[in-house]
Amino acid sequence: MEILAWIVFGLLVGIVAKFLMPGDDPGGFVLTVAIGVLGALLGGWLGRNIGMYQMGEAAGFIMSVVGSVVLLLLYRLIAPRRRHL
Repeated sequence: MEILAWIVFGLLVGIVAKFLMPGDDPGGFVLTVAIGVLGALLGGWLGRNIGMYQMGEAAGFIMSVVGSVVLLLLYRLIAPRRRHL
């Protein structure tokens, strides 16, 4: 059940990251949200392990958004761009 909660939380964080970084992503909305889930996991894990906050604190949401934005930025730099005809 905890994994499902992380996926839903990551979905929310991915949507926020997409809102903060609008644009035409190479993989579309679904892949962007998946990157948001991974960013939430990475940002949340990193923030807790370096002692920035404890589980359940509001800073976890902020760190998750930061992780998602960073992964989305890296994805945009690496993935090929779509070409519009």
